[in-house]
Amino acid sequence: MKKILVVNYSQSGQLNEIIDRFLIPFDPETIERLQIQPLTPFVFPWTSDEFFDKMPECVHEDVIELKPVHFSAERYELIVIGYQPWFLSPSLPITALLKMPAFQQRLRDTPVVTVIGGRNMWLNSQESIKKLVKDAGGRLVGNIPLMDRTSNLISAVTILHWMLTGRKEKKWGVFPMPGVSQQDIESAAGFGAIVKNAFERDELDGVQQQILATGRIQIPTDILFIEQRAKKLFRIWANLIKTKGTTPARRKRLVGFFKYYLLIALFMVAPLLLTVYNLLIAPFSGNAIKKKKEYFCGVETKL
Repeated sequence: MKKILVVNYSQSGQLNEIIDRFLIPFDPETIERLQIQPLTPFVFPWTSDEFFDKMPECVHEDVIELKPVHFSAERYELIVIGYQPWFLSPSLPITALLKMPAFQQRLRDTPVVTVIGGRNMWLNSQESIKKLVKDAGGRLVGNIPLMDRTSNLISAVTILHWMLTGRKEKKWGVFPMPGVSQQDIESAAGFGAIVKNAFERDELDGVQQQILATGRIQIPTDILFIEQRAKKLFRIWANLIKTKGTTPARRKRLVGFFKYYLLIALFMVAPLLLTVYNLLIAPFSGNAIKKKKEYFCGVETKL
């Protein structure tokens, strides 16, 4: 019997629910499900200081220690990786998994499907995943990003409320529910059926076209604009914090500067830049924007 490895890390539980839905169409006997955990668990809900302090290591894609991971097979016919983006990078546990020699051995010559659950920015993190999978000899054949569909600023408010309080609720009874909508979570079963059927027919190489044909995978132009610029700024801050934050006090101070910089950039600078971009640049860049979206929606890598 063909064997499928499904591995993910979920801090809040949302990604576990997405993966559970995704697996509904599959025969349970074909699935090996692993939920990885850091050796030192991350707190949930986060404190503000702990949350922003993880940025430099996320951006540098540093390896953290995981609790022991045990695979029942040496080889799988398909590997499904569920993950969240943290600071425009893969979450630290997923980066550690992808750099684990035992997991890299199982990735070699194996088709891979990624399932992402996040706020709204996944392009840069998926580029990192593409490279890590390719470097291990794996073959990325599909990607299913499920995002919060509310506006960038509203989703920032709601996700911070959820992450810093642990309560997935409507902030003040006014804002929408944070995270991926229940409708989109439930839609994961439909994507699972697409992957299952392609897997059974040995047609995984064409599965991403079938995923995109659903019309449910969209990249808003403003998110494309932000992601193309933000990762470079994150790298500057990550390098600054890691090189100059040589004592706990210095690091805490620099992380504090980064936090306020990010909030100002998100709520004040980005809206102004997006207004200028949408008025003066985007109307004349339709073909370039289309090609970039097609690339990011695909599974090939330029790296």
